Amino acid sequence: MAQNGGVSSQKSGRGAFLLFEGVDRCGKTTQSQRLVEYLKGKGVAAELWRFPDRYTAIGRMIDSYLSGETEADDAAVHLLFSANRWEKREAMLAALHAGHTLVVDRYAYSGAAFTAAKKVPGLDLEWCKAPDKGLPAPDAVIYLSMSPEAAALRGGYGKERYEKEEMQKEVSRQFALLADDTWHTVDAAQSVKAVESQVQEIAEGAVASCSKGPPLRLLWTEGSTV
Repeated sequence: MAQNGGVSSQKSGRGAFLLFEGVDRCGKTTQSQRLVEYLKGKGVAAELWRFPDRYTAIGRMIDSYLSGETEADDAAVHLLFSANRWEKREAMLAALHAGHTLVVDRYAYSGAAFTAAKKVPGLDLEWCKAPDKGLPAPDAVIYLSMSPEAAALRGGYGKERYEKEEMQKEVSRQFALLADDTWHTVDAAQSVKAVESQVQEIAEGAVASCSKGPPLRLLWTEGSTV
């Protein structure tokens, strides 16, 4: 960490994997964009990633499903989301090991939480986690906590398939079951500036730690690193 209390660019080690999670419309897009600009201003090589990546072949299929243009089996859709993350795995690893910090908007936690929230027989949380085991694990999960009722009042709510209040309530319950010691909960009902300040503090700690070169953990695979 720099002497002025900010973060400095990595001289060694690796980049940090910083992940934003939360219910729909809780502010992930705004905060992830702001964090990337903040980190760049501090000399950190930061990149913004989003999942699903709707620009790959698999991503275009997911986009069609989320927008309601097509229908698909729930298990098949879950595996599509997972495949979308796996097809970016090597690029993620290369960027992180090259010293680039990745600020990611949604990841496997969302995939597991949203499918499990559907309560389809056989698609419980453990089943939902299984396809993503072995992906790069985040160094810090920034969970933007907001009630589905509050999120529903935000602009654009309801345009996509899962933006229904009851669904979002169940997604929140599933997120709580997924939380581990890498999670940092931030009250997203605060002002944008207040949230931003807390996010920056979390990010600075993770970037400083990762610059020392700790191995990158693998998701939901205890003790495994890459």
